[in-house]
Amino acid sequence: MDMNGSHRIPAKREKVWEALNDPEILKACIPGCESLEKTSETEMTAAVTSKIGPVKAKFKGAVTLENINPPESYTIAGEGKGGVAGFAKGSANVSLAEDGDDTVLSYEAKAQVGGKLAQLGSRLIDSTAKKMAEDFFTKFAEMVGETREEGPALDIAGDDLDPGLAEEAKRIAIEESPGEVMHAIEDAEHAVEETIHKAEENIEAAAGRNAFGGPMVWGLVLLGALIVVLALAS
Repeated sequence: MDMNGSHRIPAKREKVWEALNDPEILKACIPGCESLEKTSETEMTAAVTSKIGPVKAKFKGAVTLENINPPESYTIAGEGKGGVAGFAKGSANVSLAEDGDDTVLSYEAKAQVGGKLAQLGSRLIDSTAKKMAEDFFTKFAEMVGETREEGPALDIAGDDLDPGLAEEAKRIAIEESPGEVMHAIEDAEHAVEETIHKAEENIEAAAGRNAFGGPMVWGLVLLGALIVVLALAS
């Protein structure tokens, strides 16, 4: 059985390399792993309970690291025995490549099974092995990967800006540039005064011609003033 694949991990290569050599992290990521102990710089012992189809067994075995080239690559080889269920052995070449702030982990694995496991059929064994590999790397990426948050760009003039963000943007603008805001307010006030002044002149001119013109004109004046104020507040 041959497998290969690659996974992007949001972490620096040195950090990923350290994690691949940390028994506690590996134990937490390997599905069904009950124990994983480092016996030397290149050897570990493991106990894993696994279920493949109707066969469930506890495998005990040893893992050896070979062809070590930190922090770029190594070969991990192991063999486990599951009693009457059979045995499993294999190896995987693991390599790490930098890609910006991320690390791309690639692997090529070969495995062999015997005993009852071999009688289950290659399709079932392959699908189970691939699922275990996917579960391992998903968990590994979660544990080793770094959380990176990017705040959304604040577009004060955007139509889709959240009302709460808009209020915060206006507050910041007032605090950071009070002079400009005050000038804008003064200009708006002058515009309102000028509108009222012109309206008063129009009222006086039209008073003799239309006794009902006054309330209508003042309504327009108030409406114009309201529009100016609303424009300033928006």
